[in-house]
Amino acid sequence: MGTRYNLIAGDSVERLAALSDGLFAVAMTLLVLDLKLPAREGIATDQALLAALGDLAPRVLVYLMSFLTLGIFWVGQQAQLSHFARGNRHVTWINLIFLFAVSLMPFSTSLMAEFITLRPALLLYWLNILLLGVLLFAGWRYAVRAGLVAPEVTESISRSLERRIIIAQALYAFGAALCFVSTWWSIGFIILVQMIYVLGPQRGILSRI
Repeated sequence: MGTRYNLIAGDSVERLAALSDGLFAVAMTLLVLDLKLPAREGIATDQALLAALGDLAPRVLVYLMSFLTLGIFWVGQQAQLSHFARGNRHVTWINLIFLFAVSLMPFSTSLMAEFITLRPALLLYWLNILLLGVLLFAGWRYAVRAGLVAPEVTESISRSLERRIIIAQALYAFGAALCFVSTWWSIGFIILVQMIYVLGPQRGILSRI
């Protein structure tokens, strides 16, 4: 009975994709809860309100970065799942741990927004991104080796998916290292990398990322 259960557990890729969609949606929604309205007390003029909104700008920047982060990883996971012919309990649990890392993003975002100039906060944020990347890579590599991907997935497609994750993580690591110069440099570089992945250039050297 136990062996039979292990064979059929986690077989539905559709259910895994639906769970992923829901958890990503919740995590992306929770991000915005960290954006608090300026306190009403002490704000009586246009200039005071604009100044208070200006103080909120760093949190908005971190919110944007995290929204892009989750969006990129959602697209990456969906690209993988769309190439699965079936699942199994091992690949399901790898993806569940991946979703655990997704659920941590609102916390790491809030921490960095609160301590935006401190290196430990940014490095913990990067570790969250690293965990996402490692698990996404591990899930795909296991699926390929276990024969769970669709027959039309060529070795070239597989290498392309893996290369995209590796390059992204290398760029994120470089961005995190910039925090030893300035956390603002790190944030700026990471957002630049994210915009490249969002826009998806079709020509030039950036098209290889």
